[in-house]
Amino acid sequence: MASEKEFTDSQKNFLQGFAMGSDVARKVQGLPIISNSGIAGVQGGGPPGLALELGPQGAKITDGSNNPEDVQTVAQNQFLSAGKKLSKEEKAKREKDPFSMWAEMRQAAAEDKFPKGDDVFLYKFHGLFYVAPNQNSFMCRLRIAGGDLSSWQLRGVADLSDRCGGGYVDLTTRGNLQIREIPASRGCELLEGLVDLGLVNKGAGADNVRNITCSATSGIDPRELCETLPLAKAMHHHILNTRDLYRLPRKFNISFDGGGEIPTLDETNDLAFQAVSVTEELASEEFPEGVYFRLALGGITGHEDFARSTGVLLRHENCIPVADAVLRVFLRAGDRTDREKARLKYVLDDWGFDKFLTAVEEEMGRPLPRVASDQFVAPLPPDRWAHVGVHPQRQDNQYYVGVIFPVGRSTSEQTRGLARIAEKYGSGRIRLTVWKNLILPDIDEADIEAVKQEIVDLGLDWSASSIRSGLVACTGNKGCKYAAADTKGQAMYLANYLEERIDLDVPINIHFTGCPNSCAQHYIGDIGMRGTKVEDGEEMVEGYEIVVGGGYASSQAIGRQLYSGVAFSDISPLIERLLEYYLDERESGETFAQFANRHELDALRSVVEPVVGAT
Repeated sequence: MASEKEFTDSQKNFLQGFAMGSDVARKVQGLPIISNSGIAGVQGGGPPGLALELGPQGAKITDGSNNPEDVQTVAQNQFLSAGKKLSKEEKAKREKDPFSMWAEMRQAAAEDKFPKGDDVFLYKFHGLFYVAPNQNSFMCRLRIAGGDLSSWQLRGVADLSDRCGGGYVDLTTRGNLQIREIPASRGCELLEGLVDLGLVNKGAGADNVRNITCSATSGIDPRELCETLPLAKAMHHHILNTRDLYRLPRKFNISFDGGGEIPTLDETNDLAFQAVSVTEELASEEFPEGVYFRLALGGITGHEDFARSTGVLLRHENCIPVADAVLRVFLRAGDRTDREKARLKYVLDDWGFDKFLTAVEEEMGRPLPRVASDQFVAPLPPDRWAHVGVHPQRQDNQYYVGVIFPVGRSTSEQTRGLARIAEKYGSGRIRLTVWKNLILPDIDEADIEAVKQEIVDLGLDWSASSIRSGLVACTGNKGCKYAAADTKGQAMYLANYLEERIDLDVPINIHFTGCPNSCAQHYIGDIGMRGTKVEDGEEMVEGYEIVVGGGYASSQAIGRQLYSGVAFSDISPLIERLLEYYLDERESGETFAQFANRHELDALRSVVEPVVGAT
């Protein structure tokens, strides 16, 4: 039997719901414990760790620590029984269910108060991030399955940003949106407004499966092997309706790539499904001719690792069940003591792929079909320019237009303008990409010039220079306490500087990220920069670690460190000289990443060091 204990305030509030029924409960004799997952309440039951016991002495609530259905508590207890200490975040989740906080959150909003202590972390389960001290406000991360939005939803997000936030939206590297500068009094109002728009933020932050990504041109790409948007939405709804999957040890990323022209960067995800084809020549009894999904695991480029192939090949209908089983194994096995190691990569490093896949098979109750890499055909390499500009769709006389944003930010007025263009010239749909921009699909050929002009009239562009089109930057220290540099502002400065001096004829990806979390995925950029503090005389100033030669998809590579720290004041001339050297010395058809990886790092340093002082 579970032990009694002194309850927290939130748990006491939970118990009040049983007071009126206590007389009835006393008449029930000898019934078994009812798990908290079966007790009605806000967002799917009471706080974790509570159970209702009905016995001869009446109704009694216990701490539920022996409740076999409380998967989070069971996972935590494994570490406690081994004499280890839970991380502070695990303790917070053990003490209070973040999805039973709504009344507290509404009261705090009414009093114009931001969360304190553990509640700062728990609010993230609702997508609300208190980003002090950089901004005394919330940031709200949305949840948009497959980056697919209607024009009226996009307009509604812009209106909510005006009413509850800073009057702009940020596009993210997960095909998603964020609203910033939200006062304490408006956080719950914003969440309610999003639900009214059909956007459910449950689990948008904290230890959950994050926004599901898929091919941005799913269903319209003339080259894709199969549509992935239906799978992304199916996974999205599975997560929203499966309580256990909100009890992970840390965040988890899932992506579906259909083999089209715009890469989803699926290999940077914890769980990646990549479409491949089995041709007639390669077909077998187990794998007839057709399209399948290759299963890869463990991507986390901030920790310098890509998702690695498991050898498992799946039919479409098996992707969601396999994803569920992978998540459940990770739920039980993931580290609950060290947040730095609480990702799937570290379970795989510890267990090895064979042991992990065996556990997944045991979870599913059946083996996973495996195949050698030469028994299927991988998709063609992606087009690095396909997320920007005008491109034909698979539908006759239809085109999509990729819109560029300055470092992934759009004002509310611009956002509403794009919604209007989508309605006026397209189908009223918008697709967000992992490149911090969006696509306007279903444009008639006769309307292309009008669409391009209206985009320009909004102060945006559809055909940016090579620098700006490949520029990716995280929020930076203007809005994130972890960032060591003003990534957005400094990325824009660099773009303006280079565009005045260099005329590139090929795309260059330059990624600015503010901290080791690498939200802007600097390790896969042609040139990647991670914010750090650099000594300048007696002062410490904003600067960057610089890596070169990163890549993705068929050109997968982790960038090599060119410099461990360069003051930002030296960055612009350094990158200018590096790009000039590339343009002068490249071989025919050679990309910057290929060029950088063909050279020794010392050779590259010798080119730029006469220009700047770098370390």
